[in-house]
Amino acid sequence: MTSETATLAGGCFWCTEAVFLQIDGVESVESGYIGGTTENPSYRDVCSGDTGHAEAIRITYDPDAISYATMLDIFFATHDPTTLNRQGNDIGTQYRSAIFPHDEAQEQAARAAIARAQAEQSDEVVTAIEPLGPWYKAEVEHQDYWARQGTRNPYCVSVIPPKLQKLRKGFADRLKAAS
Repeated sequence: MTSETATLAGGCFWCTEAVFLQIDGVESVESGYIGGTTENPSYRDVCSGDTGHAEAIRITYDPDAISYATMLDIFFATHDPTTLNRQGNDIGTQYRSAIFPHDEAQEQAARAAIARAQAEQSDEVVTAIEPLGPWYKAEVEHQDYWARQGTRNPYCVSVIPPKLQKLRKGFADRLKAAS
């Protein structure tokens, strides 16, 4: 088995991480920052909106268990790809919807996924395809946030369960077996 990597930004990384950790074939999910100009930004730096980075996740997955295209369909189904630089109450370029392809095949798959998502939406899909740049891992307190402390965070409690519900409704066959 050869693992592959996907890098996606769909608003708050706590929320997208919580979704993708549920997917069969996903080996790991790391929260971090990409697409900006500041080297080694901190969470506070990125939240200021001044660095140009997006809160993002880097997913390591088994392509024999789940395709990149299916992961993109999950991505589009569990966040709003029609709001520019915004997800719910999170506003700013750090919360943009973006795909950072690792190669030409991923870029072509991203274009096809955007077209599929657009066919499902009445508003324009604004998800950007951005060049893969330096990746900065977020601080340890932001990793696996939902499982560790998110259920005590009112923001997470209001935002993450609806995303997980969409995941279970639309992709039940893609979920990891309960352990």
